[in-house]
Amino acid sequence: MTLRTRIMDDLKAAMKAGQSERVAQIRAISAKIKDLDVAARAKSGEVSEDDIFLALRSMIKTRTESAAMYHQGNRPELAAKEEAEIETIRSYLPAELSEDALKAAIVEAVKATDAQSMKDMGKVMGVLKSRFGAALDAGRASGLVKAHLG
Repeated sequence: MTLRTRIMDDLKAAMKAGQSERVAQIRAISAKIKDLDVAARAKSGEVSEDDIFLALRSMIKTRTESAAMYHQGNRPELAAKEEAEIETIRSYLPAELSEDALKAAIVEAVKATDAQSMKDMGKVMGVLKSRFGAALDAGRASGLVKAHLG
């Protein structure tokens, strides 16, 4: 089952179950995918699942920042709403690598690229992205690579 099919099936199920909040969350995801489709028409015409995963990670980042701001502004109800949306979005992403697996992969990538300093960070990240694709959280990985090389 493709990701698009899964999202549409979940939307239908949420509508039938009367889960209005979940319907709104899934519609936001669907709208983001449609935006990608429209943007891709001008370029290549096809949106891959990896492109969709990147967009979903971007949505998570935005909502995480919003939730932090709501917590700072003493608006816990809005922060809880953002956090619920994050959980819904995460359910469509592939399982993330564990901390230990990611650290081991970074060590292997550093050896493979013969990285010596922060100048070589791009090479290491390139190896990690090609190896893990959408399962890689680039933000988390870059922090660990910086710690390893720095």
